[in-house]
Amino acid sequence: MLKREVQLKNRDLYLNKLIAFKDTEIVKVITGIRRCGKSSLMNLMVRHLKENGVKQDQIIQMNFESMEYQKMSVTELYQYVKGQLPNNKRAYLFFDEIQRITDWQDAINSFRVDFDCDIYVTGSNAYLLSSEYATYLSGRYVEIKMLPLSFREFLDFHGYAIKEKKGPDGEKRWRIYDADGENYDLRELFAAYMKFGGMPGIVDIGLDMDKVFALLDGIYSTVVIRDILERERRRGQRQITDAELLRKIIMFLADNIGNNTSITSIGNALVNEKLIDIDKRNGRPAVQTLQAYVGALLESFIFYEIKRFDIKGKEYLRTLGKYYIVDMGLRNYLLGVRNADTGHCIENIVYFELLRRGYDVAIGKIGDQEIDFIATNAKEKIYFQVTESMNEPSTRQRELAPLRKIRDNYEKVVLAWECDYPVTQDGIKIVKLMDFLLRNVGM
Repeated sequence: MLKREVQLKNRDLYLNKLIAFKDTEIVKVITGIRRCGKSSLMNLMVRHLKENGVKQDQIIQMNFESMEYQKMSVTELYQYVKGQLPNNKRAYLFFDEIQRITDWQDAINSFRVDFDCDIYVTGSNAYLLSSEYATYLSGRYVEIKMLPLSFREFLDFHGYAIKEKKGPDGEKRWRIYDADGENYDLRELFAAYMKFGGMPGIVDIGLDMDKVFALLDGIYSTVVIRDILERERRRGQRQITDAELLRKIIMFLADNIGNNTSITSIGNALVNEKLIDIDKRNGRPAVQTLQAYVGALLESFIFYEIKRFDIKGKEYLRTLGKYYIVDMGLRNYLLGVRNADTGHCIENIVYFELLRRGYDVAIGKIGDQEIDFIATNAKEKIYFQVTESMNEPSTRQRELAPLRKIRDNYEKVVLAWECDYPVTQDGIKIVKLMDFLLRNVGM
C-alpha cells in the first residue's frame, strides 16, 4: 500500500519566500537538517500552485530518497524530466534531496537553459552549495534556509491557539488554549519545547519521551552515517572515517553550547580521552583533522557556528566563537534531559529565532565584556543580552553593564525568562522572553 498523504501544516515564513521567487529564472534551493520540513514545504508550494491555476501535468516531483530514482545518472535524470514535460506550458520542477545524484548541478543548469520551467530543489547538506557546485549556478539561485519549528510554530503544530489578552492591571498576557478550549500554562509548554525540540515529525507521535527519542535517534543516525560518513566515501576523501571520534566531538559541542569554544579546546578534551593523537611537530592536537570533523557537522546543519565581533575595533575575531545545536530535542537525546544550563539553552533558542527572522548574528565583544548577540539585517542592528532572570538587582546590573558601554544609537534589548518588570532603562529595553518568541515581528 502506498504511503497515505499527510495533512500539511503551514510554514508561512518559508512558503512566502518561495512564492516571492515563483516564476523567476532563479533556482530555489531549500536547505536544512534532515526532517526539518523541507519536503513538506515543497508540497505546500505544490498546493499553492494548484490553488492558483497550475495543472497537475505541469508539476514534476522527484524524491531521490525513493528507490525509484536512487540509481539514476544525471543524464537519465535529464532525459526523464524531458519526457515528462507538458506541451506548450510552463513546467514546475521539484527535486527532493538532489545531492544524491552525482553531478546534479549539470542537470539543473540544463533544465534552466533548455526548458520553460520553474525549479525547486532541497538538500540536507551545505556541501550542496559549496563553491565547487555553486559555480555552476552562480548568481542564479536563492537559498531558503529552513530550521526546525519555532516555539510559536511548535504551539500551532500541536494544536494550541495563542491569544494575547489585557489583564485587570492593563498589562497584556498570553493565553494558550487547546482545541477543547482548555487553558494551558505557558511555562509548561515552553518546558516541553525545551525538552522535545521542534522537529515537525514529533507532532505525529505525540510528546512521549521514548517515542520522541526514537525519532531523534533516527534523524541523528541518518545525519551522521549517511550525510557525513557515507558522503565522505562518495567524495573519495578519507578525512572523516572514525564514527566514535565524530560522536565524541558531537557530544562535546552539544555539552558546550553557548560556551566560548575553539578547535584547540575540543582537541585537548579529546586528547584526555585518548581519542585523538598529539601532532608530534608542535605537541598539539591534530587541528586539521578536528577542523574537518567540525566542518562536516556544520555542513550537515546539526551545529551552527557564531563568530565574535569586536564592537570598538569593528572587526571579526578569529578566536573563541561559539556553537549552537539546531534543535534542543537532539541535545537532550544526546546528553539526557537536564535541569541545569537553562541560560545557555535559552540562548540557543534565541539564536535560532534571530536566524528565522532574517538576521545575521554575531557575538559582541566590548572591552573585557561580552554581548550575547549582535543581530543585523539590511534595515537595522540590535544588541541582545539573554538571561534567565532580571528580577535580582545584581543580575540586572550584570546584564545591563556591557550594553551601557556601547556608544552608538542602535537598539539594545535584554531578553529575560523571568521578568517581573519589563521596562526601558537607560535606553535599554527589558523584554520578557515569551513576548519576543510569540510576537511574529518586532520587539
